[in-house]
Amino acid sequence: MTSSRIQTPSAGFYSSTQLQPEESVGYLMRKVMSSIRTQADAQLALHDLTYAQWLPLFKLSLRDTCTVASLARDLETDPASMTRSLDRMEVKGLVLRERSTVDRRVVQLKLTPEGQRIAALVPPVLADVLNGHLSDFTHDEWQLLLRLLRRMLVNGEALRQQRGTDAD
Repeated sequence: MTSSRIQTPSAGFYSSTQLQPEESVGYLMRKVMSSIRTQADAQLALHDLTYAQWLPLFKLSLRDTCTVASLARDLETDPASMTRSLDRMEVKGLVLRERSTVDRRVVQLKLTPEGQRIAALVPPVLADVLNGHLSDFTHDEWQLLLRLLRRMLVNGEALRQQRGTDAD
C-alpha cells in the first residue's frame, strides 16, 4: 500500500522548540531572493525600472499577449498591484492594454516596441546577478541545487493538493 503523504524522516528536520530562523530553508531562500532582487534592481534602475516593472516586462516578453489577471497570477501578486504597475509602465510607453473584441471585460497586455527593447535588457542583468550568486559553485553543485529546489516545489504542490483533498 502506498501513501499519498510526503515521506519525511520520522523526527523531521525541524523542531518547533528549536527552530532557528538562520537555519530555516524558507528564511535562507527569502534572503537569497532578496539579494538577487536588490542586485537586479540596482542594475535595472539605470533604465528607470523597478522590480514591480522589470519582472512583468520580462514575463510579457516571453509571450505574445496575456491578460492582467493571468500576469498577476503568474507573478503571485494581486490584480490591483499589477494594475498600478501597469499604469506606470503604460505612462512610460512600455505596455499597451487592449480590450478583447470577444469579451470587453478582458484586457490583453502587449509590449510596445520600446517595452520590447527595455525587456531585452532584463535577461542579461538577471544572468549576471544569478551567476554572481553562484560564483563559487561547481556545475554539478548548480545542477544539484536546481534539482533540490524542483523537488521542494513538487513536495509543496503535493502538500497543497493533500490539504485541498483533506478540506473536502
